[in-house]
Amino acid sequence: MSLDQVKLVDQAITSRHSVRAFLDQAVDQQTIKDILTVASRAPSGTNTQPWKVYVVTGQKRQEMIDRVCKAQLEVSQNPELAKQYTETFAYYPEKWISPFIDRRRENGWGLYGLLNIQKGEKEKMAAQQLRNYQLFDAPVALYFTVNKAMGVGSKMDISMMIQNVMIAAKARGLDTCPQAAWNHFHPIVLDVLNAPDDEELVCTVALGYADPQHIVNTFITPRLPVEEFTVFLD
Repeated sequence: MSLDQVKLVDQAITSRHSVRAFLDQAVDQQTIKDILTVASRAPSGTNTQPWKVYVVTGQKRQEMIDRVCKAQLEVSQNPELAKQYTETFAYYPEKWISPFIDRRRENGWGLYGLLNIQKGEKEKMAAQQLRNYQLFDAPVALYFTVNKAMGVGSKMDISMMIQNVMIAAKARGLDTCPQAAWNHFHPIVLDVLNAPDDEELVCTVALGYADPQHIVNTFITPRLPVEEFTVFLD
């Protein structure tokens, strides 16, 4: 691989970030197929390739948004209803510790600050939360599932595949936003997808063309220097 090729790969990786405002511009189905073909080269334990992907657009996308947004609004008005919608696996810890909780707070308030949402403004916060379930207006939703019979390793496998999807999309001028928020509403999601009972929702990815004029897309999260998360042993 030449130095120029290395730079192109690095650029696709480092320029990827979570986009939260998309243009109303369709994505060609062949482009999506190309992205998924490349992404399927992700490694998986003993080549099990445990991933399954549902590409949702058009009327089915709107049905999904309508049903999940309705459920989210109902939960917002009556928090007791949240018991009906629980994740099938814990994405976040039950008890947060530093430095992870500190980074989480910095991320949340950094985003809210950019959107002029102040602490205590619950209605604005709820509206922004709802944007997740509107796919931030992205024209394409990718729902990633694995078979329930598979172990924890399958979630590592599909995570690498999802990363490939996002990088391959970026290389083609598209942007993405991976969303764990949808996992709470997996009963609705899997029903709309008409997925079999043995499947488990792992992640949702909004896919489309970023809106370059929206201020939310200027939000870029920081990364730690290598020296802070790496141990070199010789």
